[in-house]
Amino acid sequence: MSTRYIRFRLKDQPREAYGIFKGDAVTELDGAPWLGGKPSSKTLPFSGVTLLAPVQPSKIVCIGLNYHAHVQASFSADKPPEYPLIFLKPSSSIIGPHDKIVHPPQSERVDYEAELGIVIGKRCSHVSIDAAEEYIFGYTCVNDVTARDLQKKDGQWSRAKGFDTFCPVGPWIVDELNFSDVLVEGIHNGETKQSGRTSLMIFDIPYLIHYISEVMTLNPGDLISTGTPSGIAPMKSGDTIEVRVEGIGSLNNSMA
Repeated sequence: MSTRYIRFRLKDQPREAYGIFKGDAVTELDGAPWLGGKPSSKTLPFSGVTLLAPVQPSKIVCIGLNYHAHVQASFSADKPPEYPLIFLKPSSSIIGPHDKIVHPPQSERVDYEAELGIVIGKRCSHVSIDAAEEYIFGYTCVNDVTARDLQKKDGQWSRAKGFDTFCPVGPWIVDELNFSDVLVEGIHNGETKQSGRTSLMIFDIPYLIHYISEVMTLNPGDLISTGTPSGIAPMKSGDTIEVRVEGIGSLNNSMA
């Protein structure tokens, strides 16, 4: 059975910590789990904590156009990309479960994108495909929120993907997952709009880690967001969006 790692704040004080969530209790860790944090003697009721984004990465590396159906539906492309399309989101874009996504005034259309996230466990560079899985700490849910009109206007994606609140992550990290074939869903106002299995990815996760690590060093706690299935659509104020990944759980947010 996989372990669920969380980052949390106590409801009655501002202190933040990492922990292991099991049953109705949280065992506090003495540091980030990917840096060797160990369980302490402190056990807390889950009802007494507020979940935060479970990662504080040095960088968020995202993959565009990684599901065949998404490429065809959203970009009218006949052929998949020859190589992974990588881009970065700033760490300042991260929010946690139930935090509000803010619609920036510069954009007229903000979309959700449900994705599987990979958390790196060990510093790595120039990793082979065969060795890539050794560098995974765990798995989480990610919403790659995108200002779609700005993405098309700018021709590059930094502004469209980089606004504050544009990277909800959570609710926790699991350390075991059959990542090669899990269901990724985006549920908008209670209706399932996105549904795709990771087995339908154009580039699988070991290849992505290999490819990214050929470009940049990945640090413990870094986050890779692996692409979204078809079915993306805009959100408006008051809308809710759930990112559900089989074997992990659900990340829920709403738009302010």
